[in-house]
Amino acid sequence: MRDGMCDDLRDGLRDGIQWLIDLHFWDSSIIFARGMGPDELAARMGGDTPPAERRLINDLEAWDAVFDGQYRPGEDGDGLIRVGRNGDWSFALEYGDSTGRDRLLDVSRDGAEAVRLDPMPEHPPKVFNYARGGQLICSFGIGEEHWRWGTEPDLLLTELIEQSVLLPGGHDRARQNDEHYKDRDRRTFGVIERHFGLSLPREHLVEGSFLPFFVVRGTPEIDDFEEPTDDA
Repeated sequence: MRDGMCDDLRDGLRDGIQWLIDLHFWDSSIIFARGMGPDELAARMGGDTPPAERRLINDLEAWDAVFDGQYRPGEDGDGLIRVGRNGDWSFALEYGDSTGRDRLLDVSRDGAEAVRLDPMPEHPPKVFNYARGGQLICSFGIGEEHWRWGTEPDLLLTELIEQSVLLPGGHDRARQNDEHYKDRDRRTFGVIERHFGLSLPREHLVEGSFLPFFVVRGTPEIDDFEEPTDDA
């Protein structure tokens, strides 16, 4: 396992995940993985071998890299991930034509766990997936929690009912006529956050912090990245 390079990221701020709902633009899917370090997570997602001297990039540079490449009709696009760790969970932030959706079950093999949050900006709703031991355990759309699938589709049902996301029985949404959809979605994210103990420091998406990156597909334009200085 290739985990030693990211240990200094273990003690990041524990901000939860509900703040993701309030982002004006949230385009990066996120995979949380328990039972492995960040570098092993990257390897299971098809990440390239890290260089001897690790390079770090921020969120803006990651998007620039995957959008700067040439469009190749009929071929895969460019994808990369930025990785880190917070508490018990490693995480990967996905950019471009990444591999998280295709490799989720492989990430969770050998008794590991993986949670994926996909914002689906071009085809709502947002989607939650939880895999364990190479199987999809529970999945549903955010705002469509009454349609659940996986080997244990009702894994979070009790909490979703307790938080007034679903009515008793789990077949209907607990609608509140004057409630904004973001408030409803935030309750669902709160259930996911507490059940799994997930947290992603805000700085990694909205404050320009630098994280190690791995190419997972194609050839992102990374040659022009500048190394962060001590003042970054």
